Amino acid sequence: MNFRGKNVLITGGSRGIGLAVSEALARKCANITIIARDIERLNKAVDIIKNARMETDQTINGIPLDVTSSRDVMEKIGGFITENGAPDIVINSAGFAHPGNIEDLPLEIFHKTMNVNYFGTVNIIKAVLPAMLEKKTGLIVNISSVSGFLGIYGYTAYSGSKFAVTGFSDALRNELKPRGIDVAIVFPPDTDTEQLAYESKFKPAVTKEIAGSAGLMTPQAVAAGIVRGIERHQYIITPGFEPSMIYWLQNFMGNVTFKVLDHMSLKAYKKYKNGNL
Repeated sequence: MNFRGKNVLITGGSRGIGLAVSEALARKCANITIIARDIERLNKAVDIIKNARMETDQTINGIPLDVTSSRDVMEKIGGFITENGAPDIVINSAGFAHPGNIEDLPLEIFHKTMNVNYFGTVNIIKAVLPAMLEKKTGLIVNISSVSGFLGIYGYTAYSGSKFAVTGFSDALRNELKPRGIDVAIVFPPDTDTEQLAYESKFKPAVTKEIAGSAGLMTPQAVAAGIVRGIERHQYIITPGFEPSMIYWLQNFMGNVTFKVLDHMSLKAYKKYKNGNL
């Protein structure tokens, strides 16, 4: 895919993976509009992306918006489409995670996680889809997670929301492919972002022990993998070796994967109970 002149709409674009993807696509000569709640961060991110663009006529804009508000999404995205037309590419990168043992997590965390990760994605797609269908072309990229195909200790709320994004994306692809709209889903691993730093404050000791041996990717490396996957017209995009390997094992050797994960969880839990974590 040639990104030059393409109009790209990216949620969660003021930080982390969303910002890194925005910068990467700006360097590919795309026009970028990012969405974020925090206006100050949004404006700073717009300036960062402008510095990454290759041509002065590339448009870089920001829309202050909470993706969990369906009414606001319909209103502001409607205004965006009226002014700019249907986006060529929509990337749903807004996300939230708050780990913890299930008995310690209040229901509010489950609802918030689902509202941001799943319904935030649905809200954006519902708002842009009529114009994209009328145009009969376009690409929707949904950012899931390795936790969107393999549940991890301490991430019941997050995994549930990301599994929802995965199932939704599978069905959406099936519906939209015959009508000219492509869909892609991304399964990034742990990424060195502010969100991950936030999660580290609440991760159970068992989760930290299990994740201790896992690799950590930079947002820029993840973004490069996403852009490469889009260029190759991939539906499933797994940035980096580790998520690719885990995805393959889970799909072709599912029972073995669960046995390995069970062993890791039990070993870590015993260390925790014995006061060694």
